[in-house]
Amino acid sequence: MSIANEQELIGMQKASEAVAYTLKEMINYAQPGMTTKDLDEYGAKILSGFGAKSAPYLTYGFPGWTCISVDNEFCHGIPTDQRVLKEGDLINIDVSAELNGFWSDNGGSFIIGKDINQHQKLVDASKDILQKAINSIKGGVRIADIGFLMETEAKKRGFKVIKNLAGHGIGRSLHEQPDELLNYRNRFDNRRFKKNSVVAIETFISTTSNNAVELKDGWTMVGNKGGYMAQHEHTIVVTDGKPIILTQMNEILN
Repeated sequence: MSIANEQELIGMQKASEAVAYTLKEMINYAQPGMTTKDLDEYGAKILSGFGAKSAPYLTYGFPGWTCISVDNEFCHGIPTDQRVLKEGDLINIDVSAELNGFWSDNGGSFIIGKDINQHQKLVDASKDILQKAINSIKGGVRIADIGFLMETEAKKRGFKVIKNLAGHGIGRSLHEQPDELLNYRNRFDNRRFKKNSVVAIETFISTTSNNAVELKDGWTMVGNKGGYMAQHEHTIVVTDGKPIILTQMNEILN
């Protein structure tokens, strides 16, 4: 959406506060021995406290309130009482929701407990690349140039980007124009970021794969060549200068 007035900005701020606070609290709550269903239900209670409704459930009928992906799962992991979190697991939580007609989206990858499996370098790369991308976005900047920056920064660190996952416009629904905010440069994409537009900008940084493929459950995605992926996501408002980070409260880049 494009923010047209103060009421719309306030609506987006409230929806973003709900998802950002939920994500932050879920990350703090996660610990070894807990199931992903336990963690999801904790997040559902927080969203409900804001009066917010789960976006993946509303939009796609997703079988959970939030997406929780563990280790080799890249995204859209279904919370279950079978999946028990372990020390050193790489976890990704993606929280998106609707509140009073406004939609917001955020996510973050992190490690449970000690980094016994050496995932921290990947997580830090994803955080750093998202920060650099956000710092470079303003009205008039080419969308493809931000994709180029993300892939270049990933390669510098010895990582790849996932080419079939992307950020997206958001606001009055979960996915809006501009869609396909890719993590690499599409040379045929001449679009530019527009002032006052709202976008969910996200990284998809991988150790070995360059595409995500869906498992038989119809939701969970893993790498076409295996390995691990880290994702970090903020919902932002594009301006003439530094973007307004609506989901800043999640503290994913700290």
